[in-house]
Amino acid sequence: MLARVQDEEEKLILSTVNELMKKYDERYWLDKDLKREFPLDFLQEFSELGLGSVLIPKENGGAGKGLRLACEILYHVNVNGGNSYFIHGHYYNTTLLVKHAGKLIREKYFEGIVKGAKVLSLALTEPDVGSDSTRIKTLARKKDDRTYVINGHKIFISRLKYSDFMIVVARTIPYDVVERKTDGITLFLVDLRVSRDNIDMKEIKTMSNTSAFEVFLNNLEVPAENVIGEVNRGFYYLLDLLNAERFMIASEMIGNAEWFINKAVEYARNRVVFGKPIGSYQGVQFPIAKVYAELEAVKSYFNDGIEHFDKDKDSKLIGSYANISKYLATEIAWEAGIERKLRETRLYKVAPVSQNLVLSYIANHILNLPKSY
Repeated sequence: MLARVQDEEEKLILSTVNELMKKYDERYWLDKDLKREFPLDFLQEFSELGLGSVLIPKENGGAGKGLRLACEILYHVNVNGGNSYFIHGHYYNTTLLVKHAGKLIREKYFEGIVKGAKVLSLALTEPDVGSDSTRIKTLARKKDDRTYVINGHKIFISRLKYSDFMIVVARTIPYDVVERKTDGITLFLVDLRVSRDNIDMKEIKTMSNTSAFEVFLNNLEVPAENVIGEVNRGFYYLLDLLNAERFMIASEMIGNAEWFINKAVEYARNRVVFGKPIGSYQGVQFPIAKVYAELEAVKSYFNDGIEHFDKDKDSKLIGSYANISKYLATEIAWEAGIERKLRETRLYKVAPVSQNLVLSYIANHILNLPKSY
């Protein structure tokens, strides 16, 4: 298990996830990986069970739950051999909308999200920008009081072909004009059910079945009422999202690492060489035990962080928990990894923030060393 405490409603939700994963077991995910197919049938049933709307407020028809439960669901998908990559984008985008979307967006779209529409894609990354997101070149200009027109080039945009919505991060003031580089960025909610004509995309092949795309936005028109929060303040909304996203990824990597350990233990018990299970040899026991010990420590640290996230307003402390949890869980899962899930784990060594940038964060924000970039 991942968390220390769950109420009865959350236990029921997690039991539903575990039952779902019996149907969509590791053979299902391996088959999807080999065929490079999107797990649409899984996601449809996931949504029909209400699991996609757990973060939507109760007044909008959702379960009104928080980060802990989202992390638990991601963990349970992975520890059962699944790939929660196809879910976490839904969760962190929903988190962003719940926190910053205005009344018009809530009234227009939240009911659809609860009924199964998929908020899966965040269009942030650009080819010449990398991790320095303030330098994005995608530009949104006002056509009139009711419409923005967006032009730009995005890359590694996940699950876009199968998404109902895309959150586009664009500049409403060019980088070379703003006084502070973090100003002048705006978030737009694009309804892909009605607005795909001005979006060109090309799938990018990656190590695992990620369904990632290179995207060109060509005079894409978006209603002004679909601005998320305030114009020119979008970068700060993204910062609010980062800690939650890092905790989510940590929970996924903990699930992966635990799945790896379970597989290794099962094989070590059953593989017999010279009349003895190979698990009786210390050369096999010690590496597995080492990863297990490291993982249990990270789970404890992660749970402390989630408690602070729910209770505290100290962003520096929460940022420390979030970044360190993401870093360590990813390293442990990578060290323990095998085959398909090793390739799935590899993504989080570089995204959504590289391990080196996490170390830079720790050095600068926690250890108070000078900023290195």
